[in-house]
Amino acid sequence: METVGAILQGISAVLGGWLMIQLVYQLFLTFFGFTRKTKDYQDHDPQSRFLVLVPAHNEERVIRDIIENLQQMDYPEELYDFYIIADNCTDRTAEVARNLGAKVIETRKESPDAPTGKPIALKKALERLGNYEKQYDLLMIFDADNLIDRNMFREVNSQFLDRGRPDLIQCYLGCKNKEGIIPWYYYITFTVSNRFVQLAKHRLHLNCGVGGTGFAISTSYLHERGGWTSMSLTEDLEIQVEAILSGRRILWNHNVRVYDEKPVTLMASIRQQIRWGQGRWYVFIRNFVPCFRALFTGKISFWEFLSVFTCMAGVSCYVAILLQLIVSALLLIPAFGAKVNPFAMDLPSTVWSLLLFAYSYLGVFYVADWLDNGVGFSLRSIPKMIAGMTVNIIVCVVNQVVGLIRFRHQQNWVKTEHSLTRSSAQSELGTVFQKVS
Repeated sequence: METVGAILQGISAVLGGWLMIQLVYQLFLTFFGFTRKTKDYQDHDPQSRFLVLVPAHNEERVIRDIIENLQQMDYPEELYDFYIIADNCTDRTAEVARNLGAKVIETRKESPDAPTGKPIALKKALERLGNYEKQYDLLMIFDADNLIDRNMFREVNSQFLDRGRPDLIQCYLGCKNKEGIIPWYYYITFTVSNRFVQLAKHRLHLNCGVGGTGFAISTSYLHERGGWTSMSLTEDLEIQVEAILSGRRILWNHNVRVYDEKPVTLMASIRQQIRWGQGRWYVFIRNFVPCFRALFTGKISFWEFLSVFTCMAGVSCYVAILLQLIVSALLLIPAFGAKVNPFAMDLPSTVWSLLLFAYSYLGVFYVADWLDNGVGFSLRSIPKMIAGMTVNIIVCVVNQVVGLIRFRHQQNWVKTEHSLTRSSAQSELGTVFQKVS
């Protein structure tokens, strides 16, 4: 029993050490998110040529909004083209898009068993267009349910020219909806991440994350890497890690937003996040060794290594917590037979834990919501915050455990249904949508 106990304590120490590294690093990042100044580039006249692709699978209910949005951008019409990729649609997506004056690229599976999904649609569309690197400077990708700030191309153009033509630029990831517990915890997560992870890394001159929508990629870099080759279920994280490990630059733009519709039911959220979990585990396992190789060969600095490794390995945190709980429960078994209360609280540790929770979950969210969205603190939101955290823990445990089991399967793309219109989104978030109206 002593040997078993020693082994369990060793496992517990390793798990606890890994979680501590993640926690300390994330806390360190938050200190660099407290700033009102978010723009670090000069304005430039429109020069960059944009190619915009919008993958859409059976999105006839929401496709009108993004098309009208893109037709009203505050940018010279001759400097950008956008295409709706009607990918294996069985509804009127292509017809609706064409009737609204949009250019449409229709893609189909070569056979009933052929893989499909957003990455394959992007690959086919770029191959269909051909010579995109000669016609355009930047490719921007949006989801069919998105809305975007009208000045987005103007700001990305200025940042691209002023900061030496970086390889990728990710824009602020906003939420179209936040009513209800499920959309609310997405809103919490993205609000905190935008300021206290993305903006903080940008201020530290570290590469930022790529969020799957609302990002620009240099067409010269895209062509150099062989077109769209990222085929995992989290193609955004895959291209982010590949770019960082090859010494590329990813900048963050906190000044313009893409607004994304979030799931409204628990099952829709679980399905979406299991897909994310599968993709994240795949990227982590595939790039574990290359990440260390890039560090030891000098392609990336230690701090860049720490940044990208903790980002990739974040998918393991809830699995580590679950294992830690199981190991701790096993270590407590002998205490039940002794005259010891296994649940006795260590008061100082409990107080520090509560303070840490108040800062890292409640505090940083309310600061970010105030600075970025103009929403002040309200005691009435506390119950919703606790409920959101509880749901988030459940969903994350499920997506990380199931994602690990299924990580080899990267071709089963599960679509998240969308139905939120521009008017209903505006009624939820109010003035934050003034720039896209």
